[in-house]
Amino acid sequence: MSSNSNYASPSGEGRRGVVYVFLAEGFEDIEALAPVDIMRRAGLEVETVSITDEIVVTSAHGVGIVADKTLPEIDFEDADVMFLPGGMPGATNLDACEELREGLVQHFEAGRLIAAICAAPLVLGHLGIVEGKKATCYPGFEGELRGADYTAALVEQDGQVITGKGPGAAMELGYTLVERLVSREVADQLREGMIYRPRPLTPPEGGA
Repeated sequence: MSSNSNYASPSGEGRRGVVYVFLAEGFEDIEALAPVDIMRRAGLEVETVSITDEIVVTSAHGVGIVADKTLPEIDFEDADVMFLPGGMPGATNLDACEELREGLVQHFEAGRLIAAICAAPLVLGHLGIVEGKKATCYPGFEGELRGADYTAALVEQDGQVITGKGPGAAMELGYTLVERLVSREVADQLREGMIYRPRPLTPPEGGA
């Protein structure tokens, strides 16, 4: 890896902590696991965290995933990144978890990275984290991004906040996190090695 593999937070503190991926009942499978796969290939320490006391979390498609830890077992101070996958009712279950909400606010105020995808940016919207920032989310949830500049981009970055639009953005979000935490060179190597060839988003023939 390149020499900038130690992530420097916006506050200027050089650190290399863990990436916490928070799983709630009803999370979207690909939005959680594709970024986990990509970040682990980049050598990052990534831990999936069940937001309940139960270690097995059931996805929106009925797949039981064994998390690495449960919420009571982690220390938010250990995290460089807090990542929220979407899915329903996964996103609303994340939003209902007061301990997670408090941890997100502390993490944000410390100047560290937060990422969310699909419906999950609604959690950030309700906490005021995207206010005044560019952000994206799954179509129909724009109204939950209170005070944000909604861009409809596949992946949007604004300072310490990274958001993704939906399931189709899961891999690009993973590569974006690798760019931020490791280097663009490593992210591009992973794109090439994983044969990632996204098609451009173009309107249908005869469409607007």
